[in-house]
Amino acid sequence: MARPSQVHVGGWQGPALFSFGFRPFFLLGAGWACFAMLLWLPALVGAITLPTHFDPVSWHAHEFLFGYLGAVLAGFLLTAVPNWTGRPAFVGWPLACLTALWLAGRVTILFSAILPEGVPLTVDLLFPLVLGAVVLREIIASRNWRNLIILALLAVFTLANAMFHIEAMRGGYPAQGFGLRLGVATAILMIAVIGGRIIPTFTGNWLERTGSRARPAVPMQRFDRFVLLVSVIALSFWVAKPVDTSTAMLLALFGLLHLARMARWQGHHTLQEPLVWVLHVSYAFIPAGALALGLGHVIEQPAMIAAQHVWMAGAIGAMTLAVMTRATLGHTQQPLTANRATVAIYFCLFGSVFARLGGSVYHPLSYVSGAFWLAAFGGFAVAYGPSLLKAR
Repeated sequence: MARPSQVHVGGWQGPALFSFGFRPFFLLGAGWACFAMLLWLPALVGAITLPTHFDPVSWHAHEFLFGYLGAVLAGFLLTAVPNWTGRPAFVGWPLACLTALWLAGRVTILFSAILPEGVPLTVDLLFPLVLGAVVLREIIASRNWRNLIILALLAVFTLANAMFHIEAMRGGYPAQGFGLRLGVATAILMIAVIGGRIIPTFTGNWLERTGSRARPAVPMQRFDRFVLLVSVIALSFWVAKPVDTSTAMLLALFGLLHLARMARWQGHHTLQEPLVWVLHVSYAFIPAGALALGLGHVIEQPAMIAAQHVWMAGAIGAMTLAVMTRATLGHTQQPLTANRATVAIYFCLFGSVFARLGGSVYHPLSYVSGAFWLAAFGGFAVAYGPSLLKAR
């Protein structure tokens, strides 16, 4: 009989870690979110010097947005695409090689100061390019054209990563550059598109299962498409002109429309199940971030930087954790309900976001934010690591 950590699935006979895309990328993504924070906190106070050609703040921003989120996107897409297309999953040695390519990107960027110029950029961009090629192959083979929008967003995300590297190579400050804003905007739009599909669907399933009469609005109807159109316009203005009155007004409209969109999903009826309400709370950081950025334009630049963390740590961090916990439970055939450890993970992430906002006024709270961050992602690795490493 095969050992618990070994599987024989889809032509792959080996470690369960490489039996499905969500397994290595969710586990390593959470591990990297912890490791990068452990390096960032002492670098922030000058206790260590990172051997990267990025300045410390830019390295921190890049490795969360393009490093951590890149891994979670890979895990999500490589798990969702087989469901979308009905084709076999991407498993085994090809998955192991793709995982190694992601790891190579993290290592080359961390030690980029001692590597030839251009090597970190090349290695780092190979991962999303190969991932995009895999997804495109599956979409073409199945003629599943409706999901080309996800591939298009991945392409823009990859372009943003390249621009971030180029800004750093030119001696700029990419942590507040065009590439970062384009990457954040694309990530927010991904959440708006994918979240607009899965949140009302999962909510409706749970409400029906519990016998509630409430039902969320059918996803991706005319109102949703209008909200997404306004979102593209508002985010485009923010990327191009972050400090502008017209941008602030568009961000305010963006925020109000997404609040109205959320109200149609009946999230207030899901308070009994954290695995469902966390999706609604995580999505709420999208309008909150838009409104905070619009208000930050009126106040001062530091307020805008803090407000940007509502999107990065809040919307992106919380939504990815919510999806990672739910997908891991579902794909390892466990009950779709959140235990105490999972709820603690969620609240640690929320605590990190609010402490970071407070850190813009009282700097020591930034370290509290880092501690909550480590608890959230370290907690995920401890609580869900065994399920990701073992056969279901």
